[in-house]
Amino acid sequence: MTIALLFPGQGSQYIGMGRDFYDKYEQGRSIYNQLDFGLNRPLTDLIFNGTNEEIALTTNSQPAIMATSIAILRCLQYEKLIDLNNVSYTAGHSLGEYSSLVATESLDFKDAVKILQVRSQAMQESMPLGSGGMVAILGSSLSQINNLMPELNEFGRIYVANDNADGQIVLSGEISAIDHICSKSKSYGIRRAIKLPVSAPFHCELINSAKSKIKTEIQNYTFKDFKFPLISNVEAKPCKSSEIAELLVNQVVSRVRWRESIEYMIKKKVTTFIEIGPGNVLSNIVKRMDKSLITISISNIDDFSKLKKLLA
Repeated sequence: MTIALLFPGQGSQYIGMGRDFYDKYEQGRSIYNQLDFGLNRPLTDLIFNGTNEEIALTTNSQPAIMATSIAILRCLQYEKLIDLNNVSYTAGHSLGEYSSLVATESLDFKDAVKILQVRSQAMQESMPLGSGGMVAILGSSLSQINNLMPELNEFGRIYVANDNADGQIVLSGEISAIDHICSKSKSYGIRRAIKLPVSAPFHCELINSAKSKIKTEIQNYTFKDFKFPLISNVEAKPCKSSEIAELLVNQVVSRVRWRESIEYMIKKKVTTFIEIGPGNVLSNIVKRMDKSLITISISNIDDFSKLKKLLA
């Protein structure tokens, strides 16, 4: 069994995520306490008791999702359901790349919190709130979307932000273009267009101002050698610890090459993909790509039974 750990990105957040790990495990509680201490504000209370509108703000969702993913990972390790010595690869979707860095022991959790505090604020402030957004396009190929781009750009600047899978593309752009494609999706032959719960148009040149701020912050940290290979969003292949700082900076405005990243791991004979964190978006993508693969999502304590059954 060849294992890859996957970590979700922004948009997977929900109120109450991780609460069962906080209540039951000291390991989970410790992560959330470190989160609040590192941010110098009670984000944990917002995660458990806030509103969907509050948790969707980039400055809240990015550290919240990363902390929830790591809290779950620490509880899995405590229960001996995951042994990092047996992991072959890790990949995180956008923000999830920071969870991967903590998992592969290249970056301390407290440092990940500090970087994300700067990253999330820089990305949220990169455009006025409500002026940009993202939309998931379901049922269309990348080539079909590329052919539509000249026409879509007549309604505002818009870009391919995520190549998640065949038939699942995410676009980023000015809200005028996002709203246009949502309202006219059927006329473009798009099966479904879903506006995402994010507060800025990530992974495109519209947020170039965030890139320089993140570069300045990341220069303050040293990334240790990876315990196991990390697949970069930017390159869709394993990267070196000496390269990751520059890749994290470029990632902010670069396309997330998720489909290619999963394809790479499949070619390397990964048989089991375990998604750790809120939701099951990434494991569902893998499942659609190859139904013969073992895919497991762990977002609550009840999901531990999936791994126990696998290891039995």
